[in-house]
Amino acid sequence: MKGKKYQEASKSIDSKKLYSPEEAVELLKKISKTKFDASVEAHAHLGIDLEKSEQQIRSTVVFPHGTGKTKIVAAFVEAGKEDEAKEAGADVVGGEELIAEIAKSGKYNFEVAVAMPAMMPKLAKVAKILGPKGLMPNPKDGTVSPDVKKMVTELKKGKLVFKSDKGGNVHAVIGKISFDSTKLLDNFKAFFDALKRTKPSGLKGNFIETVSMSTTMSPSVRVTM
Repeated sequence: MKGKKYQEASKSIDSKKLYSPEEAVELLKKISKTKFDASVEAHAHLGIDLEKSEQQIRSTVVFPHGTGKTKIVAAFVEAGKEDEAKEAGADVVGGEELIAEIAKSGKYNFEVAVAMPAMMPKLAKVAKILGPKGLMPNPKDGTVSPDVKKMVTELKKGKLVFKSDKGGNVHAVIGKISFDSTKLLDNFKAFFDALKRTKPSGLKGNFIETVSMSTTMSPSVRVTM
């Protein structure tokens, strides 16, 4: 059973109404009663065929105003590129010695990783450690490139990888409730535009069927686009 605050918030939302993004943001700000700075989330249900692998969605978006949380970034680089990675803001930087350390201890202290192409074969040694946690660099996510500076800078600015789940849904944290409305709306538009660009070429019918917004502990507000 949902708590009192959730039930009270639900009374302010018309479940039959489609709110504009502007109305949704203002409503979420009004009903958010958490003592911490809650995350604001966007959700979309897609009309994809879940049995077709080519219709599974995976892409990225760089939010113009970040998400309010900075991730710990690791950069696996070739010799001579360490300073470039550090200057861009990478928290953990290394090459074969860092890979060997992870392989030996099974431990790591980062939330996302980037790698130069030459490092990918070497990272195979730790694929069983990083892979299950979704931490292996992936060209599809823009985390494998010779341009270390760009990769790290974008992640530090709030780059997000989004993908469809088993139910055909996509979820994304677009900011904090403390953000002003304009920043939340800019981030929401950036996510929605990035999602629209991923529409599979063979898809018939509606791609994005429903869109909603919520905060960490609030009911969802359905949004019209």
